[in-house]
Amino acid sequence: MYDNDDLRVIDTADDLESPLDKLEPVDVESEAEKPDPEVMLALLTAPETPQRMLATRAFCELQDERAIPHLINLLKDVCPLVRVSAAYALGRNPSPTAVEPLIEQLNRDWNGYARKGVVWALGNCRDRRGLRPLLDALITDISAVRLWAASSLAQMAKLEYQDMVACIPPLITALKQDPIAAVRSNCAWTLGQLCRELPSNAIYGGAIDGLTEAFAEDEDMGVREDAKAALLRLGDPRALQMIEAIELEGLF
Repeated sequence: MYDNDDLRVIDTADDLESPLDKLEPVDVESEAEKPDPEVMLALLTAPETPQRMLATRAFCELQDERAIPHLINLLKDVCPLVRVSAAYALGRNPSPTAVEPLIEQLNRDWNGYARKGVVWALGNCRDRRGLRPLLDALITDISAVRLWAASSLAQMAKLEYQDMVACIPPLITALKQDPIAAVRSNCAWTLGQLCRELPSNAIYGGAIDGLTEAFAEDEDMGVREDAKAALLRLGDPRALQMIEAIELEGLF
């Protein structure tokens, strides 16, 4: 899907996080400390790149629907850092009108950090149009993007049953096969979130089996812990028995 130069942008364990990953909740700062939305709105169309960057970063904290059309336009900005911030800002200001532009940018942007911000924003939009692009990103993209695609798919729990069901098989496959432990951990967490909304049927059972296998067999302790935590939160009797049996056998 992407060429080798792109894969080298961010595809190591040290590069799974971007500078904007640790965004604080919107209400962390007092109103007095937040940027002035009127000033920031004007700067979104400034000709100078640093000013556009300042404004897009501001709307990672501010929520104002007036910014949405400008942020959509800035997804195509020539500066990758502006595009990254615009994607994160749309995640803070989710809108149905942003879904198609976000999908288009996910398919075209060469920058891994920008695509990572886009998958986060798509998850926050909680729109079924984002389901297939998020699944494609989980399967085909670089590790940093797969990481957030996995967690963004948890938002499908807010949609229809068929949308949740479509997520389960790719998440189980990634939980078993992804080479990056952090991605597998996010898959375990998301499966736990989705299963909370599912009836006890074959799809649910397959997810439980996948989580149990990860708990018993994954080579990474963190993944095993996350799979176990997901199972414990679900409280599935069969899963709890399996956990007890595995621990008694000394396999964990």
